[in-house]
Amino acid sequence: MKRIGSPSTCVACALVVFLLAATGAGQLVVNPSTVSFGSVQIGGSVSQSVVLSNAASSNLTISQATVSGAGFAFSGLGLPATLAPGQSVNLTTTFAPQSGGSFTGSLSLAYSFPKTKAQGKGSPNSNGSARLSLTGTGTSPGQLNANPTSLNCANVQVGSSQTQSATLINSGGSSLTISAASASGTGFSLSGLALPLTLNAGQSTTFSVQFAPNATGAVSGNVSITSDGANPNLNIALSGTGVTPGALSASPTSLSFGSVQVGSGASLSETLTNTGGASVTISQANVTGTGFSITGLTLPTTLTPSHSVTFTAKFTPAATGAASANLAIVSDASNSPLNIALSGTGTAQSQLSVSPGTLNFGNVVVGANLALTGSLTANTGSVTVTSGSSNSSEFVLSGITFPKTIAAGQSASFTVTFTPNASGATSGSLTFLSNASNSPTVETLTGTGQAPQSHSVDLSWTASQSQGVVGYNIYRGSVAGGPYSKVNSTLNTDTAYTDSTVTAGQTYFYVANAVDGNNVESGSSNEVQVTVPNP
Repeated sequence: MKRIGSPSTCVACALVVFLLAATGAGQLVVNPSTVSFGSVQIGGSVSQSVVLSNAASSNLTISQATVSGAGFAFSGLGLPATLAPGQSVNLTTTFAPQSGGSFTGSLSLAYSFPKTKAQGKGSPNSNGSARLSLTGTGTSPGQLNANPTSLNCANVQVGSSQTQSATLINSGGSSLTISAASASGTGFSLSGLALPLTLNAGQSTTFSVQFAPNATGAVSGNVSITSDGANPNLNIALSGTGVTPGALSASPTSLSFGSVQVGSGASLSETLTNTGGASVTISQANVTGTGFSITGLTLPTTLTPSHSVTFTAKFTPAATGAASANLAIVSDASNSPLNIALSGTGTAQSQLSVSPGTLNFGNVVVGANLALTGSLTANTGSVTVTSGSSNSSEFVLSGITFPKTIAAGQSASFTVTFTPNASGATSGSLTFLSNASNSPTVETLTGTGQAPQSHSVDLSWTASQSQGVVGYNIYRGSVAGGPYSKVNSTLNTDTAYTDSTVTAGQTYFYVANAVDGNNVESGSSNEVQVTVPNP
C-alpha cells in the first residue's frame, strides 16, 4: 500500500478488502451436505433431517429452495426464512421412488444478507447459494413364494407319520419379515420356522410339515404364512390319507404236493396279496424243511394295496416218506411273518414196463398195413410218460396222448401200425420217455414186407347153339347192369377166358356176347359178379 501515491488510492483498496470479507462472512452451512436414502421400496418413502445454519456475522434470508431428481422432495422450511448469526433451522428431505433403479438429485438453496455500511445505501444486498446432494435406490418389495406350492403326503398308516419339506423364497427386491406361520387340518403340524424371521432379497428358508393321521380317510389342510411382503398371506395346500396298515394273505393258505417220486419234483403256485390299506414290502421268504424250495419271487418286492405277486413252490424229495416244511414270508406288514405250511410224501421210484417187449407183425403185403396193440404199465408208483416216438416211418404210433400219467399198477394201451415200403424183413423201435427210473423204455418192432400177390378172374361159359358162331367177346363193368367195357383185345374162340387186369379188393360184373362170321354180336349172357380178394 505504501507504493500507492495518493491517500485516495489507499482508501479504495481498503474498501475492496472489506467487501471481500463481508461476502465470505454470509455463509449458509448445510449439515449434512449429502443425504443418502439407501434402498427404498417402490411405493414407500424414507425421510431424513437436514440442519441449515447461519455461519455469518449478520442475518441471512433464505428466499428460495428448489429440489431436483425423480422421487425427491423436502418439507418443514417456510420461505422466506431469516436466520440470525449462529441460528439454525431444520428441514426434512424425502425419497419416495415410483420405479426401480438408482436416483440422484439435489436441493438448491438461494439466500441473501444485508449490505454493510461501508457499501452505502445505494449498493445491492449480497447473495449466496448452497446445495444439498441427494441419492437413493428404488427397489421392488419383498415377494414370498413357496416351493412346492402344495404338499401331498399320500397314504400314511394310522399311528405313524410322514414328514415333507417346503422352502420359502424371497423373490422380491427388498427384505421381508415373516411374522406368523401355522398349519391347519387334522394330523398336520409345522416345524422348523423360528419367528419372526427376516429374509433378504433372494434369501430362502426351509421348514417341515408332518402328517400323523389318527383315523382312516382323506384329510386336507393348509399352511398359512404371514409376512410384510407384497403378498402378506401365503397359503400352501396340504393333503394326505390315513390308511390301515398293510397286511398279507396267502392263497392257498397251505400247499400239499401229495406223493412225489424220489428224484422227481412237483411244483405248485402260491399267491401273496396285500389286503391292507398301505403298501407292503416283502424282504424275505425263508423255507425250513428238506426237499422244499421256491422260485419266481424277487426280493425285496413292494405290493401296493390290493396288488398280488405269484411264485412257485417245489417239492423234490430225496427220500421216501412224509415231509413237511414252513415258508415264512417276512415283510413290514402288520401280520409279519406270514407262515405257509408245506407238505408232501416221497415215494419210491417206479418203473415203466412195455408189453410185449417185441411187437412182431409177421408178413404184411407191401402197400398194405397191419395194426397191433401194446401196453405200458406203471410198476411200484405212478409214472408220467412225457413222449413216445418211433425210429422208423414204417412203424407209426397212435392211440395214446402225451403227457400220460399212469397210476401205480395201472396200464395204458397204444397202437402201432406197420406199413412196409418194400419186400423183406425190417425192424424198428418205440422209445417212451417218462419220470420212471428206467426211462427211456424201449419196445422192439419187427415185420416183413411181402410182395403183393397177383390176382386174376377165370371165366367160362356154355357154347352158344346158334348157327355160325365163330367166337366171343367178354365185357366187364364196375356196377351191376353195366355199363360194360370189352376186356379181350382179340376175338376169343374158346368158351373160357382169364382176366388178369383186376385189382385186389375190387368187385366186377361180367357178361359174354357170341359173335358170328359176319362179326355180328348176340345179346349178352347172364351177368356174373366176382369180388377180387384183398390183398
